[in-house]
Amino acid sequence: MPVSTITTIKTDVLVVGGGTGGVAAALQSAQMGAKTILVSEFPWLGGMLTSAGVAAPDGHELRAWQTGLWGEFLRALERAQPGGLDHSWVSFFSYDPAVGAQIFADWVHNETHLQWIPGQIPRQVLRQGDRIGGVVFDEIQIQAQITLDGTELGDLLALADIPHRWGWEWQSAFQEPSAPIGPNHITQTYPVQAPTWVVILQDYNSQNGGSQEVAPEIPPSPLWDEQKFKGAWDAYGPEQFMNYGRLPGDRFMINWPHQGNDYGQDLDRLVESPQKRREFFQEARWHSQDFARYIQIQLGQTQLGRRYGLATGVFPTGSGDIGGGAFALHPYFRESRRLIGVTTLTEWDILPQETGRIAPLPRDEMGQYTGVAIANYANDHHYPGFDFKLAPKSIRWGGRWTGTPFVIPHTCLIPAGIEGFLVCDKNISVSHIANGATRLQPAVLGIGQAAGLLAAIAVLNNQSVHDVPVQALQRQLIQTCQQTIFPFFNLTPSHPQWRSQQEFYLNGFANLEIPLSGDIPLQEADEPPADPCLGEFSGRFCRKATQDYYLETGNLETEKQPWQLVTLRPDVDIELSTLRDGRMITLKGIANPSGNWIRVELILKK
Repeated sequence: MPVSTITTIKTDVLVVGGGTGGVAAALQSAQMGAKTILVSEFPWLGGMLTSAGVAAPDGHELRAWQTGLWGEFLRALERAQPGGLDHSWVSFFSYDPAVGAQIFADWVHNETHLQWIPGQIPRQVLRQGDRIGGVVFDEIQIQAQITLDGTELGDLLALADIPHRWGWEWQSAFQEPSAPIGPNHITQTYPVQAPTWVVILQDYNSQNGGSQEVAPEIPPSPLWDEQKFKGAWDAYGPEQFMNYGRLPGDRFMINWPHQGNDYGQDLDRLVESPQKRREFFQEARWHSQDFARYIQIQLGQTQLGRRYGLATGVFPTGSGDIGGGAFALHPYFRESRRLIGVTTLTEWDILPQETGRIAPLPRDEMGQYTGVAIANYANDHHYPGFDFKLAPKSIRWGGRWTGTPFVIPHTCLIPAGIEGFLVCDKNISVSHIANGATRLQPAVLGIGQAAGLLAAIAVLNNQSVHDVPVQALQRQLIQTCQQTIFPFFNLTPSHPQWRSQQEFYLNGFANLEIPLSGDIPLQEADEPPADPCLGEFSGRFCRKATQDYYLETGNLETEKQPWQLVTLRPDVDIELSTLRDGRMITLKGIANPSGNWIRVELILKK
């Protein structure tokens, strides 16, 4: 490709890809004072959280993990999203994707050291020997001291010929308990996890005081075959199915794995060629269009007519787009090319230790702690039509199931033997099996933030990313980014000892025993919630089993009784575990009819 006629720009840090990890990396690099350029293919920033339409993110729901950019994003959503974030039952945080995209756009525009260039696709990586020097796009060439790959499919890894993985590893590679011994019907059908093209539906006959209209008919695609969706919600029922991804404004995020709109036909096309990738994209979008049509036919018939139809004005649209903005800008990718880094995170690194609630903490050969990002989601793989069994990594906490926390080391972001390059999204150095837990949106925000910080420290100190002391990175994550680096259940960002305890365990890591329970001794009480919108509820407390609580009350405007009691706060988790069955209580919290739960923030009387 001739580059002499292309405009050349020089910068300290170049981030390619405006997805979840890319925008986090660019923001953090610029906040540290490094001259940073963020180049994105799409007009929205945020990737999985916005442009891919997954506006009901998974993981990091507990208060202890709501730190760093993830915590800032949640607080910005709470301020910007009318009606709060409690709408769906798949997530505690559901919002209009456009609201999320605007938050990221505002953050980027407010950074004086950050330039955002949208609408560009990487075509060539500038490489001399083992050093990466930048990227060539259609219209510009950007030279950088450090380049970060934040693309959805790890495209720079292939363009730069950096060693990477695509697909499965057999059990012989890492001795992972869930890895297959060799090829089988699942691995041959699905080389990677299936993506989903998210579509947003609208309730046109809303029973909640909204519009009373007839939804426009959703036409069939060239792939239309209603048989492939039969039984999609049989195990849940229509109402629970629709409320899975309920969003504000009587809208529904359709991202359904059970005979739904996951699409996995010939997945190798995603990395074969641009033409093959476009073919896959078209089919995946048609598949979601047909699932939306199936929902409309099966569930959307009322006396007025069709109830559910494609929402309008959710996403930016192009000419000829069906739905007027109902379809995400690109698929929700669960897996990409994955770097072969200095170290590789495997299933052993994400499973809880015996008799404990946290995974082993990563150490280098000198015994020094190397963790820079927390993740906690259960290991979750998507292969349409197949149920793939994985080693369990979930626990009961706060009256519900949550994932056991684990930590991602900084060496998973750094390629072995390559200078001037980092990864910052789903493309970290991780096994195919463990990718099912590292790929989630909040975890990737933390990965991106750590990668951007690492790049900025290296540039500002004229160091190789390989030579930046990990403790320097960790201290900045704690002090500057307010990002937790230790998986302590009972240390929330509002706790007065949050910073001192993170630093205490970092400084004494070699000599301190980290409790396997994930709870550390704290001398002060957590700060109480200050949300004035919390409702007050009274009733009889019921304990059905350990970590299984309910409130019997006739005061709520619903016939769904009793309400499940859940919490994200460690102090409330302890209180719920000690309450006597059958006693009358009064509490403050938020009721979520979709999940039939009350998220408890404060217990007033017990």
